[in-house]
Amino acid sequence: MDNLTPEQRSRNMQAIKSTATKDEVRLAKALWKLGYRYRKNNKKIFGRPDITFAKYKIAIFVDSEFFHGKDWETQQLRIKSNRDYWIPKIERNIQRDEEVNAFLISQNWTVLRFWSKDIEKNLEVCLAKIEGTIMLLSI
Repeated sequence: MDNLTPEQRSRNMQAIKSTATKDEVRLAKALWKLGYRYRKNNKKIFGRPDITFAKYKIAIFVDSEFFHGKDWETQQLRIKSNRDYWIPKIERNIQRDEEVNAFLISQNWTVLRFWSKDIEKNLEVCLAKIEGTIMLLSI
């Protein structure tokens, strides 16, 4: 049972952004500061990656732990309310992420996915991984 009224829950859910989340912006600004130029949420690229480097065919996604099912086998047990909605929704998100990865890889794109918490806690490691990938592909 939800401990919020339907109106409160609706307001909470409407506040969740699909683009320009805090961690996406943080990663993008850090890349920009390092001199990298990119496209954000490029609709021309399948799956609409959060950041793309078309020159190197790199697609970067910043995934939230809840909506994209980090540690899903254990975390799904923590969902107490509205399980009939959330479990299939998150499992479909996981499946869609795999489909997007497979398609982009089949088109010779390099796909990098970061969890929001990784960007929040280990931004330098994420940046190093992106820079290393760019260096590798620019040879």
